[in-house]
Amino acid sequence: MSIQLDFSKQTVLVVGGTSGINRRVAEMFAEQGAQVAVASRDPKKVADTVKKLHALGAEAMGFSADVRDADAIDEGIKSVHQQYGEFDVLVSGAAGNFPALAENLTPNGFKSVVDIDLRGTFHVMHAAFPYLKKPGASLINISAPQATIPVMAQIHVAAAKAGVDVITRNLALEWGRHGIRINSVVPGPIADTEGMSRVAPTDEAMEQTARSVPLGRLGTGDDIGNACLFLASDLASYISGAILPVDGAWATNGLGGMSDHLATLVEA
Repeated sequence: MSIQLDFSKQTVLVVGGTSGINRRVAEMFAEQGAQVAVASRDPKKVADTVKKLHALGAEAMGFSADVRDADAIDEGIKSVHQQYGEFDVLVSGAAGNFPALAENLTPNGFKSVVDIDLRGTFHVMHAAFPYLKKPGASLINISAPQATIPVMAQIHVAAAKAGVDVITRNLALEWGRHGIRINSVVPGPIADTEGMSRVAPTDEAMEQTARSVPLGRLGTGDDIGNACLFLASDLASYISGAILPVDGAWATNGLGGMSDHLATLVEA
């Protein structure tokens, strides 16, 4: 169930919005009346997602670009602006991850995740700035609990997402004078996502993760979408620079032993 908010006549761009959590976020904005643009590397996923958004009754478009390519992101975002005008909402969620202990992680592997998660976030924010509604735009970065909680086999993700949260807080400071708000959403373990299938590849591991969440369940795409709808709405008009966990209090439980589980997984 999603929060009922009116985003009609608003333009929403979801980068990374063709799969997993981000696709559901894009769908939920469409369900609330927004015209939605999505972006990812895979042209087929872009086309499939735009088709789904149209089926939901939304005006929708998309473009294919790698967030590591600043010029491609700039051109893609410019094309959306030409079609829809200024952005009311921007969700930046492109990410890469794989478990690897630091001693086994290649410099290229570390660089790849940092390039996607951290540099990619900057590329998206920087390219979008000229086209943001000023005042009034809401920017949302999708972060991860590894940004603040040390986890085995996740040093690359931790470094990248910690940087994403610093981008969030610094841009909230710098762009506040333009009337732009920016926040981070930090998902906990979300069911039916590629990320969860990597860190909990068996039914037993999935059930163990669900039990480790104080609220007693895995999250859903709707949980993250609802948080994004709230942060993008007038209900959150005085919230900026926040790092919002949406995790059923999982972080308070040290991520429920995920660190030990990942260490076992990569050492097997």
